[in-house]
Amino acid sequence: MSCDLANGRLEVCKTAVGGIDAIYFVNFGDMSTIAYVSGADTIDTVSGVSSLYKFELKGTNSFDQVLTSSRENGTTFAEQTLTFTLKNQDIATHKIAKLLAYGRPHVIVKSRNGSFFLAGLEHGMEVTTSNVSNGTAMGDLNGYTFTMVGQEKLLANFIDASTEAALATAFGSATIVTS
Repeated sequence: MSCDLANGRLEVCKTAVGGIDAIYFVNFGDMSTIAYVSGADTIDTVSGVSSLYKFELKGTNSFDQVLTSSRENGTTFAEQTLTFTLKNQDIATHKIAKLLAYGRPHVIVKSRNGSFFLAGLEHGMEVTTSNVSNGTAMGDLNGYTFTMVGQEKLLANFIDASTEAALATAFGSATIVTS
């Protein structure tokens, strides 16, 4: 049967860390062809993308995935949730907040371990909440907190890249836009 296990897993060393370093947005529909590493669910190359819009992150930001299976319904899906904060309000980020809320981009997530994942592969990710905060006290957040959610058939795929340059190459030599 195709859903039978073929591998086990030994306990790993405690060398990983949590958190994410950056996210990259790809406008929905820009990815035309996706090729996978032979025999794996890892993305090798993506064509049709001219720009990856990078947002550096520091602090409390997260990317979580919940795989849900229903025996009764015979369904399985992954809910991908990205929560991130952009500090300091400005005109350009107000526009970005509006465009993120209107659209449903694909999102590349770079973990602090150096792995890249593609979230919202088929359906994109949608902003469910965006809080624009001025804070109360002098030390409070002045900025934006976003929650984006995507529902996909599978967990977010790893991308076969270990550096930002390799990521750009995997996406057809896409330009990484930072401002």
